[in-house]
Amino acid sequence: MFTGIIAAIGSIEAVKTHGGQAGVTLTIAARSLPLHDVAIGDSISINGACMTVAVRTDTHFYVDVSQESLSKAVGLDQPGEVNLEKALRMCDFVGGHLVSGHVDGFGVVMSMESVGTSCELVVRAPSSMGKYLASKGSVAVNGVSLTINRVVDRESATEFSVNLVPHTLAATTLGKLIPEDRVNLEADLIARYTERILAARPSTPAG
Repeated sequence: MFTGIIAAIGSIEAVKTHGGQAGVTLTIAARSLPLHDVAIGDSISINGACMTVAVRTDTHFYVDVSQESLSKAVGLDQPGEVNLEKALRMCDFVGGHLVSGHVDGFGVVMSMESVGTSCELVVRAPSSMGKYLASKGSVAVNGVSLTINRVVDRESATEFSVNLVPHTLAATTLGKLIPEDRVNLEADLIARYTERILAARPSTPAG
């Protein structure tokens, strides 16, 4: 479990393929993310996808990514910068919202425009996620907890906008997004559980 508050921008330095459907092993430079308290088997969110640490050094860690994960999350198959967050401890302050690290779908950046010192990011989400997106609700974009400003349902997709303040632009990779980039999206856990609870309720007889 995570909070969507990014701890550091790391980088995928190498991608080792294993052939067939065996997935890949990533070598990740932690940069400013301290690794002294990270043990083998711990979870770290990489661009919003929960991964298990297989090997750790003082400056790098390695994770094995299955073909299934590669098909569900973007940004894990080639070198580049990534958002990093260690798993939430029960005593930690939840500054964002509860994030599971399980990507629900891909979003596509429609626009990124400056608004004063901030930026408005508009993302097109799959229509299947539309029911989980609400104005002033939460969404994770590449692992970053964000508050939704506006939601517009289209015929085959749902568009939503979020505001990126200067700190978010500096502390995450979101400031480098450009139109047509794909991003990992995770819906709010509360929205998903609420849907499940309501769907399981017995129908009330008419009259």
